[in-house]
Amino acid sequence: MTINREETLKEEMKFSSTKEWIEKQLLNTEKKCEEYEKKVATLKKSSRGTFSTELILAQNIQDFANKDLHKYSESKDNPYFARINFKEKIRDVESFYIGKFGLIDEVNNEEVVIDWRAPLANLYYSGTFGAASYTAPMGEIQGELLLKRKFQVKDGKIVNIFDEGVNELIVPVSEDGEELVDEFLKINLEENMSKKLKDVVNTIQREQNEIIRAYKNKPIIIQGSAGSGKTTVALHRLAYLVYTYGDEMNNRNILVVAPNQLFLDYISDILPNLGVSNVKQSTFEELCSAILNIKYKIITKDKKLAHIMECKDEEEIKYITASSKIKGTMTYKTIMDRFIKYLERKSSEVEDILVDEYILFSAKEIKRLYIKDLENLPINKRKDEINKYFKGKLKNRIEEIKEKIENIYFFKIKDIKDRKDISEEDKRKEIIKTYDERDELIGGLKTKGSKALKEFFGNWKKISVVDSYINLYNDEEAFSSVTDNCLPKKLADYMRDEINNNIATKNIDCDDLTALTYLQLKLEGVVGENYIHTVIDEAQDYSLMQFNVLKEISKNNSMTIVGDLGQGIYNYKGINSWESLIEKVFSEDATYITLSQSYRSTVEIIEFANRVLEKQKLNIKPALPILRHGDEPRVINAKEDEEIRVIDSLLEEIYSKNKKTVAIICKTYTECKELHKRLKKESKYKWELIEESQSKLDIDNLIIPSYMTKGLEFDATIVYNCDEDMYRNEVLDKKLLYVALTRALHLQYVMYKESLSSLLV
Repeated sequence: MTINREETLKEEMKFSSTKEWIEKQLLNTEKKCEEYEKKVATLKKSSRGTFSTELILAQNIQDFANKDLHKYSESKDNPYFARINFKEKIRDVESFYIGKFGLIDEVNNEEVVIDWRAPLANLYYSGTFGAASYTAPMGEIQGELLLKRKFQVKDGKIVNIFDEGVNELIVPVSEDGEELVDEFLKINLEENMSKKLKDVVNTIQREQNEIIRAYKNKPIIIQGSAGSGKTTVALHRLAYLVYTYGDEMNNRNILVVAPNQLFLDYISDILPNLGVSNVKQSTFEELCSAILNIKYKIITKDKKLAHIMECKDEEEIKYITASSKIKGTMTYKTIMDRFIKYLERKSSEVEDILVDEYILFSAKEIKRLYIKDLENLPINKRKDEINKYFKGKLKNRIEEIKEKIENIYFFKIKDIKDRKDISEEDKRKEIIKTYDERDELIGGLKTKGSKALKEFFGNWKKISVVDSYINLYNDEEAFSSVTDNCLPKKLADYMRDEINNNIATKNIDCDDLTALTYLQLKLEGVVGENYIHTVIDEAQDYSLMQFNVLKEISKNNSMTIVGDLGQGIYNYKGINSWESLIEKVFSEDATYITLSQSYRSTVEIIEFANRVLEKQKLNIKPALPILRHGDEPRVINAKEDEEIRVIDSLLEEIYSKNKKTVAIICKTYTECKELHKRLKKESKYKWELIEESQSKLDIDNLIIPSYMTKGLEFDATIVYNCDEDMYRNEVLDKKLLYVALTRALHLQYVMYKESLSSLLV
């Protein structure tokens, strides 16, 4: 409900005074930043590269000042979006204003604005009127929640104020169809799409808030319908965790893994806008390439899928998908683990390290250290540790050999002295000669010992991951040993030929890249520290093998994993059920949550897309639309010679409704290229073709293949060539069409030439 005029005026005055206070803080902070920028520059010059405590202190103060500057700059036009009134049991009613950033008046030591991530702010997102509590650092704070107020701000002014009704739920539509209107949420959702994903701190819903604030050291797996905000929730959770665990989490030890560079660009503004900058964001392929430090060209999953979609050779498709499938399974992980044991055995076949004929370090000792004592270390790291250990022991071992030599020569000299068959002069000469031999042996021990160690570890080389992997497929004995002949011969032959051909042309297939990275982590270990928290988006497209790689580089299995089985377009290798991931990778120790409420599209668009989802027959809830109505999706029959004229007329209609971002979604990249050529020649409007390697999305009218649209959204979409022969009753086609039909916020058009796909009937 909206509030009366008197209350509105009070809130407007409060808003205005807060903005004035922020402006003053902003000016003061700008001056402070300028001062410390000069001070740091001066100290750098005077220290001349030497360590300076004063310089370190000045740089730290400069960093804090820059963070404050960012907060004030971001808050000056919109300092807060909500207010709550809360009465603790033994205190008076207090009003708290909640914003994107916490702002403190250091003069009065008062919180002007509460950070949305603070414990108290949890009352706004998840609290209900009446008895309420929140968990603070000092314990649970109990009291009574008396008011939840929301502010709609535009151009630095409050344009509307809403008070949440008593016991009104934030989620506007329940599963039984009951309509609960949240006007504030509805207004925010009706805005046009921007070119980048935005933060939603002002409209986080209760179910989303619970995920954001969930326990850190346990994987959370979120099955989220298209448009449920799962990506946004995952990134807001990351911002919350950094705020809450700032003493251990920073931008260097958190990771976001996303499907492609286009998507990474699309989400690139959210974390900086929430005050978390320079977080490592990467595709899985790029992450693996960095770990392996290789220069090979990667055959990405998108390139592979495009080839599968456009290949006419059914036999080839069968082998490509079968190879991908096996390389993504726990069976392949077992094969790689056996291969590691095989490499370990081969590498433990060593000989004694000798100095002359004396044993410096025995083969038995080396093997014991390598196989038993250091078994918890990665294989190649064991060799480093043994080398270090032996270098530390070298002096003692040399002394032991020296004693042996001295004992041997003691008896040799004694024998000479006891001889009766030679003269005393000859005895003297023989003794001197023997002493010289002894001293020469002893004198060269240190040099010879160091040389022997160097030669041994030079020959006992670290295992090369790429070479070993190639050798595995080309060594029949090794391959048979580690696979236990579980692969059909024809498939094994195909996999061997594929690897050899790719390596010969300096290519690595994305599925081999996963296996190589797993081997690298087991042989070399993680460089640096494991990531404190990892966000994995579009997780349904990752294989179990890929998850094992991500698990290796994540600390305490701290992950936020989001995906939608309905959009699993890499069904031949990806996740088909979250249960298998929970059971096989996380040993049943994971939290599983569903988000079925869809905030992206209108009721009409979601219900239209759900037709295709239902035909997938997955054991997941269909998307539940919020109460935001719009035009029914239009299905248009247009012959080939009419298509460009129809597309132009649709674009004019979209523009007339004040919508900006428009995507024509084709099934394949080849189809996109062909349509783009025709549009360049015949259309009145400019259209840009999204290339498979494109990293930015900064145009309004674009043509894009279906598999590249995941996670993206547009004001309007035109799903092109939705004919029966294009989208057939097959697993991949159902998923691709569902993805294409869930990208539009407001308007959706479906074009076909001859016969509309039965998936839409």
